Amino acid sequence: MPPTSDSTRLRARTFRSMGTVVSLTVASGHYAQTAVDELESATAVVEDKFAELDLTFSLYRDGSEASRLARGELTLAYASESMQDLYVEAAEWRLATEGAFTAERPDGTLDLSGIVKAHAAREAALSLEALGLRDWCLNAGGDVLVSGSPRPGTEQPWIAGIVDPQDRQSLLGAYPMATNRALATSGSAERGHHIWGVGGVRPEFDQVSVSAGDIITADVLATAIVAGGTRTLDQAVGKWNVEVLAVRRDGTLLATPGFRKAA
Repeated sequence: MPPTSDSTRLRARTFRSMGTVVSLTVASGHYAQTAVDELESATAVVEDKFAELDLTFSLYRDGSEASRLARGELTLAYASESMQDLYVEAAEWRLATEGAFTAERPDGTLDLSGIVKAHAAREAALSLEALGLRDWCLNAGGDVLVSGSPRPGTEQPWIAGIVDPQDRQSLLGAYPMATNRALATSGSAERGHHIWGVGGVRPEFDQVSVSAGDIITADVLATAIVAGGTRTLDQAVGKWNVEVLAVRRDGTLLATPGFRKAA
């Protein structure tokens, strides 16, 4: 984490949601108690947003809308507007990635977990903006979205660490969140092997990190590259303004210039 001035403090809160740890860090130069109250209010808003979406989209909750769809008790035509909208967004990404990203499991079960966490971060960011917060870092299990700077009023970027999938106590490196304000990592480090390769084959990459201008693009493409391998990586770099760091199963790395420069 970059150093801050004497008048600036970084304060953080964490909570669990969607099977992972979510942290919110706020940079503030306010009077101490005011800054703490501000952080507590912001964390409550973010936690409520994640909880609300988890109640709808979690396949691990028997009573969720997603579980009812999976059991055939509900069809998409009668699902909520939020479910339908996110499904449409996921379907558009499936077309854009030529099937590397999909909202269906191999058995056909609708599973929007590959996009809902990033969607929650996107919605939380809107809430933070509405609260008037400008300098913050939100990390939802490796999906990182930032605003402003850890040193308010400067151009100093937030720094995101990328975990080594073969040694979770170590970092592959630190990435400055300057031009791109979103970074997502998909693969085995956070949730184990949970992504299916295109055609049912074992994925070429153990882990993929993507930085992009928005968190949905970063998260979807990270998952798509794990599933689609080098072909999808080349497609993503050519089609979107992103940087990619991919870890092969043998530990070797593929990195675009932005990540090589940061190393």
